[in-house]
Amino acid sequence: MAAGPRGDPMKAPDFGYVRPSTLAECLATLNEYGDEAQVLAGGQSLMPLMNFRLAKPGILVDIGGLPELATTRWETDHVVIGALTTHDTIATSDTIREQIPLLSDAAPHVAHVAIRSRGTIGGSIALADPAAEWPACCLALSAEIELASLRGGRRVPADEFFLGLYSTDRQADELVTGIRFPMLDDRRAHTFDEVSRRRGDFAIAGLALSCDLVGPKFKDIRVALLGVGDRPVLARGAMSVLEDAEPSDATTETAIEALSAELRPPDDPMYPPDYRRQVACVLLRRALNKLMG
Repeated sequence: MAAGPRGDPMKAPDFGYVRPSTLAECLATLNEYGDEAQVLAGGQSLMPLMNFRLAKPGILVDIGGLPELATTRWETDHVVIGALTTHDTIATSDTIREQIPLLSDAAPHVAHVAIRSRGTIGGSIALADPAAEWPACCLALSAEIELASLRGGRRVPADEFFLGLYSTDRQADELVTGIRFPMLDDRRAHTFDEVSRRRGDFAIAGLALSCDLVGPKFKDIRVALLGVGDRPVLARGAMSVLEDAEPSDATTETAIEALSAELRPPDDPMYPPDYRRQVACVLLRRALNKLMG
């Protein structure tokens, strides 16, 4: 048995366990237990939290027996990635690289190979860790989160889904079933980058950018950051500077000034706010330089 920093055993508290075989059974269980229930997808975040007793669910609802949640659905102008799709599946999918290349570029930054083979996009979205890659990508791509409950289904724009530190708009009786991304056209450009102490560590700061290049001007630009707040954030000040602007060194400098002014990173004894802010500004400079060729 592993031990904590003081030699105490790291062992999860007692909990109930159920593995539903149908989506209807899963939703009925969530409806019955409410806040006492915790959904288990890949378990790469939840199980460590339970072992440290930072999470103490009354009952685990293991959705690993719902293979329909691990599929990708192609609609006329959207791609819906099932909640149980693993990080590794996203990283290695040729179709996702063709239609949503930002996700393919971000996937290798998610933890390590072993975790990517088990962890799921739905679990990451539901947990809403502010340093995770997928929530920021959802913001940059104007994604929608698909939720289901006995009351019915609904879609929540990513802009409205992430409410704070590990807090989302998902209700206790709801299950994240998929994430709906718009298909990209040939004019759409993107970039993803992050800085971490070591490859696979949580990011000190990260940036996901998506935009159209028309004329040449930035159109419908979305700049999302991770690791610099209590949730993934849109850099609205920088976006306002960049929208309808022509790529240039002067535009880049003005956007960086706007980003620096709008960011309010949390206090952290290891990475002070000014450092995280500087890293975010460097990432924006890199992203814009990449788009300018």
